[in-house]
Amino acid sequence: MKTNLLISNVKQLLSIEKLALITIAIAVILRIINLGTREFWYDEVLSLLLSTGRYKAYQTPGDMPVVLAEYTSILSLPSESSLRDFFLTMRDLLKNLLGGEPHPPIFFLSQHFWLRFFGNSEAATRSLNTLFSIAAMGGAYGLGKFILGHRGGLFFAALISISPFYLFHSLNVRMYAPLVLWVIASTWALLHLIEQENSDINQNHRRQLLWKGILIISIVAGLMTFYLYAYWLIVLGVLVLYLDRRHWLKHCLRLGAGVLLTMPWVLWGTLKQLRNADLNRFGAAKSDLPPLLRHLQDFTNTLGTDVLIGDWTTSLDPIVITLSGCLVILIFVGFSINLWKKNEQKNLITVLILGILPILLGLIVDVATKKFTLGFGWGRTMIIIVPGCLLLIALWVEKIVNKQWRTLVAGGVLLMYLTISIGDVSLRSRYVFRSVAELISPNVNQPTLIAMNSKAWGHVNRLAYYIPADYPVMLLSHHPADLATNLEKVLKEEANRYSQIIWLNSGNPLWSRLKTEVEVKREEEKIEQILSSQFQLKETRNLSGTMNLDQFTANLYIRNS
Repeated sequence: MKTNLLISNVKQLLSIEKLALITIAIAVILRIINLGTREFWYDEVLSLLLSTGRYKAYQTPGDMPVVLAEYTSILSLPSESSLRDFFLTMRDLLKNLLGGEPHPPIFFLSQHFWLRFFGNSEAATRSLNTLFSIAAMGGAYGLGKFILGHRGGLFFAALISISPFYLFHSLNVRMYAPLVLWVIASTWALLHLIEQENSDINQNHRRQLLWKGILIISIVAGLMTFYLYAYWLIVLGVLVLYLDRRHWLKHCLRLGAGVLLTMPWVLWGTLKQLRNADLNRFGAAKSDLPPLLRHLQDFTNTLGTDVLIGDWTTSLDPIVITLSGCLVILIFVGFSINLWKKNEQKNLITVLILGILPILLGLIVDVATKKFTLGFGWGRTMIIIVPGCLLLIALWVEKIVNKQWRTLVAGGVLLMYLTISIGDVSLRSRYVFRSVAELISPNVNQPTLIAMNSKAWGHVNRLAYYIPADYPVMLLSHHPADLATNLEKVLKEEANRYSQIIWLNSGNPLWSRLKTEVEVKREEEKIEQILSSQFQLKETRNLSGTMNLDQFTANLYIRNS
């Protein structure tokens, strides 16, 4: 009796609609207040470098120290005094994308013009994707309303807004936030067109043109944002065959129109990018598992990451990620059985086409090509499955859960996502290269040398971004096996030049790791011996972020008086 009274009181105070609106508001606020709370991670700096059009200006540090501020300058737009300079910048931007970037150009072009208006701060550069993600929430409401009605549409939009995986990518200067928008928009438009083709009511011509335009523009934008959007084209084609086979030719012509509009770039740009793409990295999977089991593990991990744990995947033990994926699979199987028994076959198959078919296509392609794209990038290559998977959750809550419990179940799901997402943005700080700047700041006018055991461009550019350009800082960047030798040489030739040295020891120097711990220890002892002959260790900081790329030890050495 008390339980029923409590449920009744909760239902009077809160409805699914109110819970959804509150969640969406919280999700928007979380995005706004966290635009600048985290440092750029490795790939975000690449996005910034490409968007400025100055990617080719980057030169890998050589044997001798270089002025760090020279790298800082290429992370901003070049100075322009005429229209000719503007066109030269745009030419360089396109040449850079053709010469070394494996992704289509539209994200970098949009980010470039955003930089022109708002600058290259963390908050400014991330705000564009935040706007795309807010637009995706609006599209999610429309798509959800089309399938589930007003209440279901709001709940689906709330799920998208606070999805841990999508929230992270909404605050990430990469192409994945707008990709979800194009997935949602193209699906919503196609479903409207299918309904119009099967309606006996005469349709408004302008309305038809509007939905055709949204479909075609979304396809063009999707393909020009991320090449694996091609999987989504197949999904849309399957959706047509399932829901409106009678008018398949009309729909395919519309889909084809979007593809046709991208052909100039495909023939000119994509072919050049393919020549430069490093596709072998998808085949060099380090695992003791047989290839087939590795493929299944990638499939499971991607579902767990994209649907449940989000960016926490970069910090969790691999077995936890796999278990989360197994949990998602079990839940989805249970949901599907419930919906099938409830005679919701049409809606069930529709959302399974949207949520599960893309990852199955990716799995089939991986097995056939002996690559491992599903597991690459902690699930981000398959972010297109997020809307369909969340639609399955919304469908189950709307159609299966008893009215008496529906609000509590919906609230529980939203609360779970809120907890995971808020924990991600508040408990997992990424404060690495700012700490290096803090080490320098007490003696900001003293010449400083940073000796780093990595030549990775992401490490170099992140240092340059977070250490102010007016600091007199030189950078000696070398592979771990060479740093001691070159540091000794520099200190002999420039014995009195530096008042302090920061030895920045990367735990993951990328591409040049030493093979054994014995080698690592030997090189560290050499560096300690070289520095201690002229300098005194003043402070040591262990720096860590949310990825293994962020693991550093910063040792501050002050010259002996």
